[in-house]
Amino acid sequence: MLLGYFWPAAGIALKPLGDGFIALIKMLIAPVIFFTVVLGIASGAHARQVGRVALKAVIYFEVVSTFALVIGLFVINGLKPGNGFNADPATLDAGAVAKYAAQAKEQSAVDFLLHIIPKTFTDAFTNGGDLLQVLLLAIMTGLALMLMGEAARPLLTVFETLSKAFFKMIGMVMMLAPIGAGGAMAFTVGKYGVHSLAPLLKLMGSFYLTCLLFVLIVLGLVARMAGFSILLFLRYIRDELLVVLGTSSSEVALPQLMLKLERLGCSKQVVGLVIPFGYSFNLDGTNIYLTMAALFVAQALNIDLTLSQQLGILLVAMLTSKGASGVTGAGFITLAATLMVVPSVPVAGLALILGIDRFMSEGRALTNIIGNGVATIVIARWENALDRERLAAELAAGSQGIMLGEPEAAGAVRR
Repeated sequence: MLLGYFWPAAGIALKPLGDGFIALIKMLIAPVIFFTVVLGIASGAHARQVGRVALKAVIYFEVVSTFALVIGLFVINGLKPGNGFNADPATLDAGAVAKYAAQAKEQSAVDFLLHIIPKTFTDAFTNGGDLLQVLLLAIMTGLALMLMGEAARPLLTVFETLSKAFFKMIGMVMMLAPIGAGGAMAFTVGKYGVHSLAPLLKLMGSFYLTCLLFVLIVLGLVARMAGFSILLFLRYIRDELLVVLGTSSSEVALPQLMLKLERLGCSKQVVGLVIPFGYSFNLDGTNIYLTMAALFVAQALNIDLTLSQQLGILLVAMLTSKGASGVTGAGFITLAATLMVVPSVPVAGLALILGIDRFMSEGRALTNIIGNGVATIVIARWENALDRERLAAELAAGSQGIMLGEPEAAGAVRR
């Protein structure tokens, strides 16, 4: 950050370090998710259990996501960061957000079911590796191998070996995390600067306050009911949170988060299903962002939205955020898709927050990964698939000494 502030040109030049690190992680995510889900389903699971976990996950995601949207609605109406901006819609640079609006329109026009079905088996792992498609193939493969019984044992042995190899590669790449996250942060500060944020700092402050309230109050209460402390959990995954903070991407920490959740006592089956599923359907930070950003644009343009219109934005945001993780610039694209169904607020108004979207993406990513971690522990306990004693012991000890990148059984902690 200091490098980007005092020597902006040097900070901008470090952009390839952050991009390269994220690219390395993304390269490995699809096979890691595939093997984890397949092994989780095929190794001792039953079709009824898979369906039960998926149903519980959907119920939990929708309930908690609703709280995220409602909190954003209350904070943005209480603080009104857009009031006094007095932006003139005629002066907005509509061209600056045209590409996002076009992508949003295209995304909403494609049938969701067709989107998650790859054209070929390997297509899900190419073309950017859409996680929903990978998840579909993994569930089908896992169920098929489970129904084959002992005949599938040789293939499962191969999958287990490949899974360990990919996790080893993740561990190797994670050694570059400080360089990648540092390069990404230097670029962000060098490119946009901190002085240019002054007019929009109130929106950013409101957004981060909302995320903090959601994590500490909503997720804190959920965690307490599940028998653990949200603060201890945040300490336990602090390394992953720092990587997410630097890269503004929650997906770069997914493999390591899955390992830590298993070490906390969650069953492999639950972790393998909930984390990939939640990555597409449990985006609490994105939900908060969608609500607050849409209403901020309306406030800045002096457009008074009725309560019914605001609730309409809330409902649309719940739909447009689903599966957004597979889209480049997902937060901004889904925001464009949300505004497109509210005719009274011009999509061109997104130009007002285009410059700070990069700074708000950290809050989205951090809230998303924390929410999915808590969801996994809660659903594991709901399924009676959580070792509570191990959870308490691990959280009390913290994550010091854990050898990252090693898919050992839960509890294999080295200090």
